[in-house]
Amino acid sequence: MSRRSLILIAAGGSAALLLGALGFQYLGGMAPCKLCFWQRYPHVAAIALGAIAMIAPGRFWPFMGMLAALTTAALGVYHTGVEKGWWEGPTTCTSSGTEGLTADELFDQIMAAPVIRCDEIAWELLGLSMASWNAVMALILAGIWYKAIRAS
Repeated sequence: MSRRSLILIAAGGSAALLLGALGFQYLGGMAPCKLCFWQRYPHVAAIALGAIAMIAPGRFWPFMGMLAALTTAALGVYHTGVEKGWWEGPTTCTSSGTEGLTADELFDQIMAAPVIRCDEIAWELLGLSMASWNAVMALILAGIWYKAIRAS
C-alpha cells in the first residue's frame, strides 16, 4: 500500500473516531467528561498532521501522526483505568474521599463536582467502554502511521 493511502487511512480513522464521539455527544445526548475531551485533541492533531503529510515528503509528519495516535491511546488507557478504579483520575473529574471534611467543605465539594464524571462508564460494547475502544482503535491507527513512516 502506498504512503499516501496509509496516511489517508490513518488520518481518516482519527476523523471517524472523532465524528463518532461527536455523534454520541450531539445525537446520542451523552455529554463528554474532561478525559473524553482530552482524548479528542490528539485526533484533531492527527487529522491536521495527515493533511500536512499528504503534501510534505519525508518521515517527520507521519511520525508526528503516529505520536498523536499513541497519545490518544495512552489517554484512553488512563481513562479506562480511572473508570475501572485502578487509579484515581483528576480531582476535578472523579469523586474523592470525604473523610475529615466539615459539613461546609462537603457541601462545597458536592457543589463543585462535575456534572459528568470520568470514573463512570457511560457506554460500553463487548465489555469495553468508549475510552477503551478509543485506545484499541488508536493503537491500530498508530500501526498504520508506522507503516506510512516505513513507506516514506
